[in-house]
Amino acid sequence: MALPTINPTTTKSWEALQNHFKNIKDTHLKDLFLQSPDRADTFAIKWNDFYVDYSKNRIDETTKKLLIDLAREVKLDEAIHSYFTGEAINATEERSVLHTALRTPSNNTVLLDSKNVIPEVTAVKNKIKAFCDKVIGGELKGYTGKPFTDIVNIGIGGSDLGPAMITESLAYYKNHLKVHFISNVDGDHVHQHLKDLNHETTLFVVVSKTFSTQETLSNATTARSWFTKRASQEAVGKHFVAVSSNIPNVTKFGIAEENIFPLWDWVGGRFSLWSAVGLSISLSVGYKNFEALLEGAHEMDEHFRTANFEDNIPVILGMLSIWYNNFFGAESEAIIPYSQYLHRLPAYLQQGIMESNGKSVDRNGNPVDYQTGTIIWGESGTNAQHAFFQLIHQGTKLIPAEFIGFKHSLFADKDHQDKLMANFFAQTEALMNGKTETEVVDELATKNLSESKVKQLVPFKIFTGNKPTTTLLIDKLTPKSLGSLVSMYEQRIFVQGIVWNIFSYDQWGVELGKQLATNILSEIKNSQISAHDSSTKKLLKQYLN
Repeated sequence: MALPTINPTTTKSWEALQNHFKNIKDTHLKDLFLQSPDRADTFAIKWNDFYVDYSKNRIDETTKKLLIDLAREVKLDEAIHSYFTGEAINATEERSVLHTALRTPSNNTVLLDSKNVIPEVTAVKNKIKAFCDKVIGGELKGYTGKPFTDIVNIGIGGSDLGPAMITESLAYYKNHLKVHFISNVDGDHVHQHLKDLNHETTLFVVVSKTFSTQETLSNATTARSWFTKRASQEAVGKHFVAVSSNIPNVTKFGIAEENIFPLWDWVGGRFSLWSAVGLSISLSVGYKNFEALLEGAHEMDEHFRTANFEDNIPVILGMLSIWYNNFFGAESEAIIPYSQYLHRLPAYLQQGIMESNGKSVDRNGNPVDYQTGTIIWGESGTNAQHAFFQLIHQGTKLIPAEFIGFKHSLFADKDHQDKLMANFFAQTEALMNGKTETEVVDELATKNLSESKVKQLVPFKIFTGNKPTTTLLIDKLTPKSLGSLVSMYEQRIFVQGIVWNIFSYDQWGVELGKQLATNILSEIKNSQISAHDSSTKKLLKQYLN
């Protein structure tokens, strides 16, 4: 087997962490800062244009050492080697996990079964570049000779979330093409998008590795029907392209083979935006910016692959997540980007993290008796401050939060940027320090309130603080820095999965509901309900009546 299969709870470092946790669990962050005046320097990493401050976490130097010991004891270093050298670490599907090869420079070598995959990857990149240059430049036109104005990406899961998140994140860099994303099999969703489009100037990108996914094929078929009501069947070939590995199914649909962009089985859907799945990204912002995205991701890959664990951003963030999940019992983590451009990043990471590490069976095939996978959620600041920060500040749950901010805004509006970042810095400080009873009393004393009113209000205005946060401060939101950021989270997923002794790259949990849906769809179309539990049966009757 390509990966080690060590139950983390049986390691010496896990036992040491349990004992250490008893000593540190009630220690306040304010006290940790008092005990270590240089704490902000000790628990920070500067890398390229990233500055990662993890000093506001409930750890000390012993915690960090023990977490790194755990990473070493479960043989994370060996696992990283297996990962980057193309071993079949997705063991249940007998596949390698090589999305990192998609952003590897063309002069490098990545072997899979003794064959260098980079020439093949480079060929697809060249095809993407040539196609996008022609569409963006107006050389490639629709069937009536008009240049394209709108791109419609039809996919679901990683074939939708990744490209959609990146194109919205890089909206500042977009060109004249309008990009739309259709994913949900909800008919209202697809028809709402189609109703305002001009069929003469719309290009559809259908993304499905197998070209058999129900949602994607249903939406693609609806789009084709909408198109052929206005144009001939022969014109489909000029307005539809596909990203897929199933050439027979694609050509049967009516898409010419030269308009198929290939995928490989060693690219998982939720890690596929770097491949031809990113065609809509390249169409939206141009191939040069898409290439910069890949470059940034590759640089983070190299940092993860080569840096010492003590100064390795994905390793540190992954081990902090283990610390809160498995020792503090924190069930969720909030990701708060202080950029409206990144408002879809939390949803993208929900899929990446929860689909990867939401597992209850270890790599030996045994049920786990410890927590894996964290619930990921979030929203862009300052919107988040007016939504759910109340719960983080004064609720009963411990919710570690990651704050992502940029030193420079894209439109260079310093007034807005200063206000945004003032909130960014203030929130992590407030979550750490809180507000004591004495501070509340002193504050209320200036309000000219009665003594009884002050006494009544005090309990409601106390903030305990001691809420852990990690701050990522990046120079500027560029395609390159965004690539590094997304890669950072991908590698953090890997770290967590290795420590938890689970397979992060399969997703069998997605299949059961889809299988049942196929059977139920047949029943709905035939108006014949088969054996179900009483609740499902009654719900189906309500729907059919």
